[in-house]
Amino acid sequence: MHTKYKILTLSVAFAVSGMALQSCHHADESQEKDTRFQVTDSLIHSLLIDTVKEASALSQITLTGSIAPDENKMVKVFPLVSGVAQDVNVQLGDVVHKGQTLAIMKSAEMAGFTRDYVSSEADVRNTKRVYESTQDLYKSGLASQKDLEQAQSDYQKAQAEGKRAGAVISINKSNANGYEVKTPLSGYVVEKNLTNNTQVRADNSQNLFTIADLSTVYVLVNVYESDISKIQTGDPVKITTLSYPDKIFEGKIDRIDNILDPDNKVMHARIKIENPGNLLKPGMFANVLIKAKSGENLPEVSANSLVFDNDKNYVIVVDGKAKVHIQPVTVAKTVEDRAYISQGLKPGDRVIASRQVYLYESLKD
Repeated sequence: MHTKYKILTLSVAFAVSGMALQSCHHADESQEKDTRFQVTDSLIHSLLIDTVKEASALSQITLTGSIAPDENKMVKVFPLVSGVAQDVNVQLGDVVHKGQTLAIMKSAEMAGFTRDYVSSEADVRNTKRVYESTQDLYKSGLASQKDLEQAQSDYQKAQAEGKRAGAVISINKSNANGYEVKTPLSGYVVEKNLTNNTQVRADNSQNLFTIADLSTVYVLVNVYESDISKIQTGDPVKITTLSYPDKIFEGKIDRIDNILDPDNKVMHARIKIENPGNLLKPGMFANVLIKAKSGENLPEVSANSLVFDNDKNYVIVVDGKAKVHIQPVTVAKTVEDRAYISQGLKPGDRVIASRQVYLYESLKD
């Protein structure tokens, strides 16, 4: 009897232990199931979604160039009279303002212009007085019609000569010291070919000064023959210089020449850019980054949505409500913040564009 009771007790104990173990096993399964990562509908709504688009892929071309003045805002100052330069008041690189005197010249021609002007003014006064006197005599019958017409003609000729002499004086500005060489616009002195005591001839083919307004400037770019087909007028560009490596100047291709330079076999392109604060100076070296169309139509997606792991690129694709999957992709090229995909995506696909690394790490386990 005692033996039977002992066997029954052991059976009950084993049964209880088995139930306890089974209960623990189910508890572990429930715990594992509860802690497993799941993508919920609310999580999807909290993330940024980028829709894949088909676009003409861009290519980046890096070229070199140099800063040059805008030819439409630049003037060359030539001598209008001969003489000897005195009081050259400006140096290369100086800032000048419209109407400012750049130099004074002692000029015999200018003395002759002044004499002509003074003489013409005197003739105008004399012929006017004669004309008025002849009118009075004609009214009194003491002068003929011919005398009146002659006096009027002399007066008109004197007036015309006075206007001519005045125009010459107004063009050739002078003061008590001599002929004044003035700048017709505000800007920088970018060329200077005059010093004190230089003898200047009126037929001199060389300009005395070049003044340039640098509020806008050109970047002259050398385009290699292999890159000619990749660029066109209107392509946006970004420009950096050695002087301001952290500052980016933006512009567009303004003009492309149609012939190659026979010396270095490059074609020249011109970019017009704004120059705030006149930071860019003529002659500066420039690095030019051109974004040009490559002619390929590839799916385009934000480069921020890519996940790089084990030398491969991946994206998280949304394929339904609260359903996502990891998709390997092949990136053809990346231009700034856009990635062009050659394999793995098609236009219309939706990819996760925020917290994608976190999702990738959670989904791949």
